[in-house]
Amino acid sequence: MQLSNCRGLYFLLAIVLVTRTSYGAEPDARLVKALRDLLPALRTTVQAAEPVATANMIPKDISLRLKAANLKSTADWKQLQSREAWERYRDEKLQALRNSLHLPPDLKTPPVVQVTASLPGDGFTIDNIVFESRPGLLVTANLYRPAKAGTKMPGILICHSHHNPKTESELQTMGMTWARAGCVVIVMDQLGHGERRQHPFRTAADYPTSFRVSRQDYFYRYHVALQLALAGETLMGWMAWDLHCSVDVLLAQPGIDPQRIILLGAVAGGGDPAAVAGALDPRIAAVVPFNFGGPQPESRHPLPDDVEETFGYAGGGSWESTRNLVQSAGEGFLPWVIVGGIAPRHLIYAHEFSWDRERDPVWKRLNQIYEWERAPANVAFTLGRGSVRGQAPESTHCNNIGATHRKLIHAAWRQWFNIDIADDEEYRHPVSSDKLQALTPDVREQRHPKLAREVALQAALQRAGQFGMELQAQAPAQRIKLLRDPWSRKLGNVEPARDKCVLMAQPAAKVSGEITVVPATLQTEEPGIVVPLLLMLPAKSGPAPVVIGISQQGKDRFLKENAEPIAELLARGIAVCLPDVRGTGETALEDHGRDRTSDATAYSATEQMLGGTILGARLRDMRNVVKCLRSDSRFDGKKLALWGDSFAPANPPELELAIPEGIDKSPASIEPLGGLLSVLTALYEDDIKAVAIHHGLSSYASVLAGPRTYLPQEMLIPDAIGQGDISTLLAGIAPTPLRMWQLRNGMNQAVADESLPMLYADVVKTYAGTNASRQFQLGRQTEEGLAAWFVAQFEKPMPPAK
Repeated sequence: MQLSNCRGLYFLLAIVLVTRTSYGAEPDARLVKALRDLLPALRTTVQAAEPVATANMIPKDISLRLKAANLKSTADWKQLQSREAWERYRDEKLQALRNSLHLPPDLKTPPVVQVTASLPGDGFTIDNIVFESRPGLLVTANLYRPAKAGTKMPGILICHSHHNPKTESELQTMGMTWARAGCVVIVMDQLGHGERRQHPFRTAADYPTSFRVSRQDYFYRYHVALQLALAGETLMGWMAWDLHCSVDVLLAQPGIDPQRIILLGAVAGGGDPAAVAGALDPRIAAVVPFNFGGPQPESRHPLPDDVEETFGYAGGGSWESTRNLVQSAGEGFLPWVIVGGIAPRHLIYAHEFSWDRERDPVWKRLNQIYEWERAPANVAFTLGRGSVRGQAPESTHCNNIGATHRKLIHAAWRQWFNIDIADDEEYRHPVSSDKLQALTPDVREQRHPKLAREVALQAALQRAGQFGMELQAQAPAQRIKLLRDPWSRKLGNVEPARDKCVLMAQPAAKVSGEITVVPATLQTEEPGIVVPLLLMLPAKSGPAPVVIGISQQGKDRFLKENAEPIAELLARGIAVCLPDVRGTGETALEDHGRDRTSDATAYSATEQMLGGTILGARLRDMRNVVKCLRSDSRFDGKKLALWGDSFAPANPPELELAIPEGIDKSPASIEPLGGLLSVLTALYEDDIKAVAIHHGLSSYASVLAGPRTYLPQEMLIPDAIGQGDISTLLAGIAPTPLRMWQLRNGMNQAVADESLPMLYADVVKTYAGTNASRQFQLGRQTEEGLAAWFVAQFEKPMPPAK
């Protein structure tokens, strides 16, 4: 370990406890009290001596990397000088997009459409239809068709906004108007909206206190997206696939012109999946994606003069996953590339409000792309006026696509597709929404529609079962290798620093005593990323075994809550290290929220855009800590154990957990970081002597037990369930001694210790197969028993594998 003097920037302060102990003795109350009394002094010392803005560490790191992704995309663009170069670049990026969405293979036959009701109108008929886009997953839609069917009819598909489902009046106006003009139009409910909502809060009567009824479909996108991600899917992928299947339905209609399939994506979340589906589906002849690809309603207007170099092409992360596509910034399929990928097919670049056409760098790129494709007449635009902060009528707010926006759409379609509609010919006579419901009681009884989380979980468990059988047949060494590669792909970069670790420090004070507590800061290879930690050294001379304790709440809380077992470990000659990996303890964000709208969620989503995960980054931090301890002569690098804990309160079993989004008080989230990092570190680091997990997550599958999730977004591991879930990780570290107790399920409710042997039956079987049945212990343990258990693991060799 390298020690450096950096006065005023990094520190190492030795605080020595004068309480006398002897190796092997039980700690007395004075030692426990001395440890707890350290906390105020340590926090004061840290605040006074450490000038690094640790609370800003994650935001600054992510911001710099996102900026680098934007600059790389611009540099890539400047290198493109021909149609051939652009198309190679486009194909590479769109394939990366397709891979990230996990789209299923194309259907061999179109979905079977069931018409549940028909409503005749003035020159048109509305069919309420249902069809499956995945086994058990129904799509509900309204199909508008001319009263008299023609030949070579254009087919139009409209993807609605997050404001309202398929029955909204602007959607009806478009469906009726275009059907009267000889088109067939499908307006479907997006997944999670309208008849496809994934929560029970349809009306104000569905919950005893007031809540925003009209926003629940939108807000619950967050929970649907997280649950799908755990099952190896993406919400954007499912939305785009629903649109793909809707194109199949359109093409199967009698008299449809396959050369005139048009897709519109409304403002406020309709343009995102429309752009993605349009770029990936060559059957679509024209795409109208609102508010996607370039400046957003929230963007500065007018744009700055240097916008070409400074524009945020990648966007930024938030709870709404369709706005921040996983791996988009890391792999380079930024929104402008997706929209450009529609060329040479027809494109209307659509903006809800005023648009700085002269400065928009994406508009310039799109025009260049269409020039290269020799199709400059195939790109047009539409726009509104005012801003998102203004009021109507000066600002053209709309629910989906307003009358102002439709004027230029009509003009383009008149030229491109011979769909001739004058502004005063729009048919604006909406019917009541109850007449447009496709999922009647009889259809529900007949079809038994499944929720998205049920469909995704079933598929993920099937993959997990196959993967589990492969693992069971492997010896321990092969089993770990088989696990490390796929979990690394899910977590992102998990590799520790290549060079020696650096512990930046000031000289320690010389004070007599036997138990030493050392605050320190570990500097990583990543610029601006540090790991504050506490090193607690026993009186015993020579290299000491060491237990690393980790929790979401950080080292101070860990020491406060576990002072007794920590004191006992020190008394028995075992060192303790408590690190604050990024985003925990000292490095926690200033916004301590953990829910949908929190900063933690936004930064976690951005990290996924960049191709990683916050959990994977924290695993890098933990592995750097392990590397540092193993290179330090004060510690026995072959005797290292891990202890993961959580201090978040559990939700009581009687508490109602299916609640609306946005109400004042919500149940507590589970905080399983300590347990997850402990088992993951043991998976990737050889020769870990023991792992203890308290209040850990029992399984990722349990997060899908209800409509609402209580797992922070940054604890997400994509496709964790399909990779075998936590039980596979536990089996992977066998025969490492493992103790788990007082676990929590995905609803942050206590899991009875008595149920754990059945829950982890495969893990029990794996340990038995390595002659280590006694090394896997489940159930409640006393704090004193935990310290003694660690001591016992350090004193005996690892059991031999079978």
